[in-house]
Amino acid sequence: MKALYTIGLLILSNTFMTIAWYGHLKLEEWSKFNKLGLFTIILLSWGIALFEYIFQVPANKIGYNGNGGPFSLVQLKVIQEVITLLIFSIFTLLFFNNQSLKWNHLIAFIFLILAVYFMFKE
Repeated sequence: MKALYTIGLLILSNTFMTIAWYGHLKLEEWSKFNKLGLFTIILLSWGIALFEYIFQVPANKIGYNGNGGPFSLVQLKVIQEVITLLIFSIFTLLFFNNQSLKWNHLIAFIFLILAVYFMFKE
């Protein structure tokens, strides 16, 4: 059950992270946001990133085997990176019409899945 909580929290965390890091690029299409200065965009992104930490810290706390969770520190990091790339890919396809996934991206994802497999292999 801790594994599911950890992964769910990591998904939420990475959703907010992706919006904080890349969402402002989409907002530039709206005239109201296009006029905002860089410092204002940074503050807006920090506000969104706060929610990333609200989910990321408990995910690591619950999931880390040093706290009774099911994952080693390295396993947590690999899981987080794979979730990050999946969330980023979904975000990109949904919000940026000028971007597309190509065959080399699919190969890279396969290698990431293999990385997770080998990470958990004893």
